[in-house]
Amino acid sequence: MNVLPICQTCGMQYAAPRSDCPICTDERQYVPVSGQQWTDLDTLRASEYTGLVREEGPGVIGVGCEPKFAIGQRALLVKAASGNFLWDCVAYLDDELVATITAHGGITGIAISHPHYYTTVIDWARTFDVPVYLHEKDREWLGRPDPAVEWWSGETKQLTEDLRLVNLGVHFAGGTVLHWSQGQGTLLSGDIVQVIPDRKFVAVPSRPKVGRADQPPAELHFGDRRDCRPAW
Repeated sequence: MNVLPICQTCGMQYAAPRSDCPICTDERQYVPVSGQQWTDLDTLRASEYTGLVREEGPGVIGVGCEPKFAIGQRALLVKAASGNFLWDCVAYLDDELVATITAHGGITGIAISHPHYYTTVIDWARTFDVPVYLHEKDREWLGRPDPAVEWWSGETKQLTEDLRLVNLGVHFAGGTVLHWSQGQGTLLSGDIVQVIPDRKFVAVPSRPKVGRADQPPAELHFGDRRDCRPAW
């Protein structure tokens, strides 16, 4: 049984009932006109939601649910040589989704770009018995503290030989991207860095919306970029 409260608007799970959702009362999110509403995993599993898994590109599997829940988060299962790694998280999780991901080889760890994707990450970590890597600058936003979380600090954290976390901030102080070094390199960016169509500029959420990218920081020269915003 899992009846821990989940915000219906943003998908954040909390350790105990509460009247408000700090993620939604923050200026980077919103509280709907209808007011704060709650659900839980048991209720979601008993309703019309189902897990959704599909290929997003070479070595990358998208993980989500249908119909869309909360802000429509999508996670990416990175099939790295060092072991499958889950980038970002989604609120929905059931036995069928667990079985599907296990059939793909399971996961060895989880990292999240920023608090809008924290959702039910503790359930994911406990189900797969893996650590969750979150930047310490965003510690205040986690709704359900747990020993599975490994808080890291500084600008970078080398997870494995081929996976590295980079703290870029902007959207949240702990805003993080994941560099996967295979081939020419892939940057999994969440919505921390966004390329707009003419490719001369990048959008940086929660700061002046557009900045020049003629000379981007060295950390951004990673080859392919995988956007983790919902595309389904």
